[in-house]
Amino acid sequence: MLKKFIFLPFLAIYLPFLAPQIAAASDRRSEQNEARSQMMAGKVKSIRSIESRVLPRMADSEYIGPEFDPGAQVYRLKFIRDGRVIFVDVDGRTGAILRQPR
Repeated sequence: MLKKFIFLPFLAIYLPFLAPQIAAASDRRSEQNEARSQMMAGKVKSIRSIESRVLPRMADSEYIGPEFDPGAQVYRLKFIRDGRVIFVDVDGRTGAILRQPR
């Protein structure tokens, strides 16, 4: 019983900081589920096939990870180069690079 009383003040203090992180994790899972559903339906290519085309072109950058926009069916791959975040947008249907830094 005493443990509950000790834990509750900490929960009340840290909950406002945790809520956005929990929501962001939920959004990422939703993106992943939508990308998988569209890939299984044959609407978009897999993230692995997209990455196999883009990563060799960005060898001078550190790969952070992908995002998927289900409405536009576009993958956005994120990289860091020289302290700057760089985005490469790829059409999920065709695998064509839509936008890439110079």
